[in-house]
Amino acid sequence: MIASYYKSPNNDFTVVQGDCIDLLSRFNFGFDMVFADPPYFLSGGGISCQSGKVVCVDKGEWDKPTTIDDMDAFNLKWLSACRDHMKDNATIWISGTHHNIFSVQQQLLKLGFKILNVIIWAKTNPPPNISCRYFTHSTEFIIWARKHQKVAHYFNYDLMKRLNGNKQMTDVWQLPAIAPWEKTCGKHPTQKPLSLLSRLILASTEPKAWILDPFNGSGTTGIAASILGRRYLGIEKEESFLAMSKARREEIENVTIRHNYLGRLAKANIILPSDSCFVADSIAPYYGVPWI
Repeated sequence: MIASYYKSPNNDFTVVQGDCIDLLSRFNFGFDMVFADPPYFLSGGGISCQSGKVVCVDKGEWDKPTTIDDMDAFNLKWLSACRDHMKDNATIWISGTHHNIFSVQQQLLKLGFKILNVIIWAKTNPPPNISCRYFTHSTEFIIWARKHQKVAHYFNYDLMKRLNGNKQMTDVWQLPAIAPWEKTCGKHPTQKPLSLLSRLILASTEPKAWILDPFNGSGTTGIAASILGRRYLGIEKEESFLAMSKARREEIENVTIRHNYLGRLAKANIILPSDSCFVADSIAPYYGVPWI
């Protein structure tokens, strides 16, 4: 039995503390989807602009640059651990920049994944380039891959098409970076916006699906999963980030806040406006699993 750091009242959101490679080796359970935001290894003393101020981009020791061989070995280990806990028809999404994403892609191929798409997330509000010596960094990559080459995966093509004006949605997504209303419980240095995670979840899972995030961070994947009627397990080393995740999940126990989040997603064209009330009111209680 693995002790949970926090579990929501209806058991749809669980976070545990520890290293994902170690913890995943200690239970046997299959997930429908994995989202991972692993270290980008870019905290090498650079600077950026935040709220009009020059700030250091160093995010912590876990994000310090490393050797190519060490990066490849790390990515191979955590991807292998996640793959062992993916259902045969499951898919995985991994975010990154040029600092780490090419290493991730190579390890996916080594492990037998089939790469489905490489999403380009074009941020509508990127920070300016302080040095003025190269183009402003305004994009991140998100690789989408399935576990097996020849086992079909789930894709809600019809919903994505409807959200895109009844046209096929492309692999370039224009979405804003994290907004102030998403930081009410604290700030994480690499927090992803709720709109981005919600689109990934809606595109690749059905209601009540189990979702894993091996690098939980501030818990955005889990918050999106909860308000969209999915179930979630997050793994995180840092207690401060676990506490932030717990606070965020407790926050959406407030029905008004949950409806407000869904309304923002509808306004951002992530969910259909006609679905927002239905999604908020149709989340039934879920039951935990024996390994937590």
